Amino acid sequence: MNNKICAVLLASVLSASAFAFEPFAIKDIRVEGIQRTEAGTVFSYLPVRVGDTMTEEKASQAIKSLFSTGFFKDVRVEVEGDVLVVVVQERPAIAKIDFIGMKEFEKDQILKAMKDMGIAETQIFDRALLDRAEQELKRQYLSKGKYGVQITTTVTPLERNRVGINFNINEGDAARIKSINIVGAQAFRESDLLKLFEQTTPGWLTWYTKNDQYSRQKLSADLEKLRSYYMNRGYMEFAVDSTQVSISPDKQDIYITINITEGDRYQISSIKLAGDLVLPEDEIRRLVPLKPGQVFSRDELNNTTKKIADRLSDQGYAFANVNASPEMDKEKKQVAFTIFVDPGKRVYVRRVNVTGNTRTRDEVIRREMRQMEGGWYNAEKVTLSRQRVDKLGYFTDVTVETPPVPGTADQVDVNLNVVEKPTGNVMLGAGFSQSEKVMLSGSVSQNNIFGSGKHLALGLNTSRINRNLSLSFTDPYFTMDGISQGFDVYHRTVDPTSLDVGQYKTASTGAGIRFGFPISEHESIGVGLTFDYTKTEVFSDSPQRYIDFVNKFGESNLAFPLTMNWTSDGKDSYIFPTTGVYQRAALEVALPGGDLKYWKLNYQYQRFFALSKTFTLMINGDVGIGDGYGGQDELPFYKNYYVGGINSVRGYASASLGPVDAKYPDERLGGHRKLVGNAELLWGLPGYDKTLRLGWFFDMGQVFGKGQKISTEAIRASTGLSLAWISPVGPLKFSIAAPLNDKPGDDTETFQFQLGSTF
Repeated sequence: MNNKICAVLLASVLSASAFAFEPFAIKDIRVEGIQRTEAGTVFSYLPVRVGDTMTEEKASQAIKSLFSTGFFKDVRVEVEGDVLVVVVQERPAIAKIDFIGMKEFEKDQILKAMKDMGIAETQIFDRALLDRAEQELKRQYLSKGKYGVQITTTVTPLERNRVGINFNINEGDAARIKSINIVGAQAFRESDLLKLFEQTTPGWLTWYTKNDQYSRQKLSADLEKLRSYYMNRGYMEFAVDSTQVSISPDKQDIYITINITEGDRYQISSIKLAGDLVLPEDEIRRLVPLKPGQVFSRDELNNTTKKIADRLSDQGYAFANVNASPEMDKEKKQVAFTIFVDPGKRVYVRRVNVTGNTRTRDEVIRREMRQMEGGWYNAEKVTLSRQRVDKLGYFTDVTVETPPVPGTADQVDVNLNVVEKPTGNVMLGAGFSQSEKVMLSGSVSQNNIFGSGKHLALGLNTSRINRNLSLSFTDPYFTMDGISQGFDVYHRTVDPTSLDVGQYKTASTGAGIRFGFPISEHESIGVGLTFDYTKTEVFSDSPQRYIDFVNKFGESNLAFPLTMNWTSDGKDSYIFPTTGVYQRAALEVALPGGDLKYWKLNYQYQRFFALSKTFTLMINGDVGIGDGYGGQDELPFYKNYYVGGINSVRGYASASLGPVDAKYPDERLGGHRKLVGNAELLWGLPGYDKTLRLGWFFDMGQVFGKGQKISTEAIRASTGLSLAWISPVGPLKFSIAAPLNDKPGDDTETFQFQLGSTF
């Protein structure tokens, strides 16, 4: 920049002395020497126009203005009679930028960063900016541990006053952390402290994690983990005195030395509350888990102040400040805390603003809001509102912001932004088994008809086992207070003769109505009544109990199943939850008046634990039991439970577990009782946190026939890896499983998948 200023000043002086002239009226202006720059661009920077009086001072200003654009490396002003001639020599433009030998970074990523610095194709070439770009590129390599990187930049002149820039890169090998030493650790073993660090010496997995490559940012994060470890165990005076990072002469090995001072361990002597408490002191004290005599913990203290602030925000004090002030007694190694509470002004919500919904009507979203406009701000209700909108299933992302209203101290707006996803789907379901090979099904559904929040689905299944035509409609807000209403019409045929189950066929036609009643924010009760007509066909090779059932109750049966269910959904997300509990209990009873009398009772319990920002643990239990009543001593065999497959116990073929027929031991009969348990460690991938999740699972389950003793030996188990993806064409599931205790005769499968939802 200094060189450019000097050049401008020198050019001004030279032009003033070399081109002295008497003032004159400009009749014309001519520009010479331009190749890419438009003449109009030059005219726009000139301080004079045709008809103006040209002076030496204006000539000097013209040269300075054109130099300051950066487009030109030489500018002259000449006079030919009454014509002003501007002679320029353009700087070259960048025609292309190439990288040779770059493997560590994506080319597009580096080009974008250079463009932000002013180095890009079609831009004016500036050697100073190129030097800066080269140094920044080298710095990026150093942050990756590539201390031996060599970068050679070549600028090649091209036709039409252009240049090509080539970065020749020899990346070299990444330097590895040879050792990490912590000097001054006495209360804890150095090996235990080093386990806290993300950065580590080379190990069997570091080729993938890259954690053996030094990073200043990662080291800072590791030091904060170390500080938190000590502070949470009472060492209030802990300090990192210095950190030395050295590299070997061959730039291959990194040595890290951390010097620390542990200080003394402190216990809490007392905790006092001060300030404007607003709420009863006893209520606030219940939010303080810390007690006198406990060892000091920074995390628990921070959680305490956060709980108090959150409780105040639930009462409308959105900008409450809660701070803890320590008083240390170094002789007794004790610390007393005074928690100062400043609630600030009570805040109410001015407006609730909904953005991002291009198809979904505002009312569909607003009826899920529990934070009302004009009401006192309540953080719990704001969070609940976000969760309820997310659970609609219409959006890939739901975010909430509560900015203060400018110019006020007691008002906020609640800004709810949603990112819509397609809710009209053509769904495909697929599975694979050794016996049935590929099974396909499909449906056309619209979960959000015309943005109204109502659900309509037409299902058509043409697999070898199930042929199903169904029409379903649901209005989740049949009444203003949230009572839902739905209708179902179906014709369903089941032909499992290609599976290893007892041979039979059924054809069912029915229609039903159902209602849902919310009883709390997370709980609801559902009631439904269905008219069902089923025709059953058995064969000579069918299990004897199937034949006996048909002989006793006939080939055609009319039933009136009454269904009742209770659902409690406390999950934090509809798509991929990380915390919360989901429970569902369902009872199906065939009412008197029909040909069949039976009941089935199911209960599912599912819980999610957020182990970290990355990992979530899911546990699931699903049990069921059923039987006949009123003179019917058994459950209709086509209502039996079946277990096995990607949605129950992976690694075993669909419906392959349970009792077998005595005459045909390869055919499964299903059972009156079902036990399924799953545990799965789940984690997302960067960039796909909302749509893709991997898992490591452990499944177990079995079904048992009537009179069969439930035993742990009969339960089958498996483990493996799973993948779930909310793809543009519908949800996909994949699993690779290994059965852990399969027995002879079990139908096992290593790979299973499902595209969409089977029905």
